[in-house]
Amino acid sequence: MPRPAPFLSALALFVVVSAGGLAQAPASTSTDLDAFMARALQRRDVDRKTLGDYVLDEVETFEILGPGRAPINRFKREYTWYVRDGIHVRSPLKYDGVPISESDRRAYEERWINSENERRKHRTEREAERAKEGKAPDFALRPVNEPRFVSESYFLDFKFEPGNYYLAGREKLDAQEVLRIDYLPTHLFDDDNDEGRAERDAERSKEKKGESTKKEERASKREQREQRTEQDFERKMNKTAQITLWVDPTNHQIVKYTFANVWMDFLPAAWLVRIDDLHASMEMGQPFQRVWLPRNISIHAGITLANGSFEAAYRRDFSRYRKADVSSRVSIPKQEAR
Repeated sequence: MPRPAPFLSALALFVVVSAGGLAQAPASTSTDLDAFMARALQRRDVDRKTLGDYVLDEVETFEILGPGRAPINRFKREYTWYVRDGIHVRSPLKYDGVPISESDRRAYEERWINSENERRKHRTEREAERAKEGKAPDFALRPVNEPRFVSESYFLDFKFEPGNYYLAGREKLDAQEVLRIDYLPTHLFDDDNDEGRAERDAERSKEKKGESTKKEERASKREQREQRTEQDFERKMNKTAQITLWVDPTNHQIVKYTFANVWMDFLPAAWLVRIDDLHASMEMGQPFQRVWLPRNISIHAGITLANGSFEAAYRRDFSRYRKADVSSRVSIPKQEAR
């Protein structure tokens, strides 16, 4: 789907290529920590559903620094969100401190609405096709009408994996006592679950029955090689991934999580591009009593080429949450006065 801000796609790119961690966690029976994290992830899903009831203001920043930390490119963009015809609309206010004209703002909003309608149409058709084939709903997909800032805020939609959590200790975060928990995933980057993969392999096997030509056999072997390569890449990405969570033990609230890398030398062209650092995080805030909503998300990447080191930093800050009003309209003069 097209995005008005191209660097939003960098968010997904950095997450897909990043990894971190120490070692694969062994499988184990259910523990108290597993039960605790199960409740924490249930609470996360509740927070995610709650977020769709609100609109907010947003500041998006991006910068690239070259050798010697010389700036190559950077921007700062300010937006506000409102609801129109059941769609959460992202409306631009300023780019690098310069107010957006009314015509440009409306054109941006129309592109956004068209993009959202296309996204909903695609997801609805996909689910209808699965139902037609007798398949269960794809739970990896969130509700069709979920606002985009919700799915982008929860960019790391990790799964519950018993036995892969380790208590690192207690810490203070914003003057609040929290538990620090290390999570070493085994299926974070899997394209699909084992059941889905087995179903897919069975379908392929059925399709291949009766094929006898050498051309078809070569195609089948090529598909098998590609599948093995994909599985090997997923295994390495999972093996080197680590997530750290800070959880409030009183209400099982995840108040922050980070995704960091340790080793990425298995990626293609590692001899040409060395990845020094890849780090992503999301912090939650409490704009209303007992209501937890995302405060910011950030990504930092560092690479080294033959001509020196480069850094890229992307960040989005969310503020001024308020209840969504389906009849609300953005007013630029009021925003400026505020």
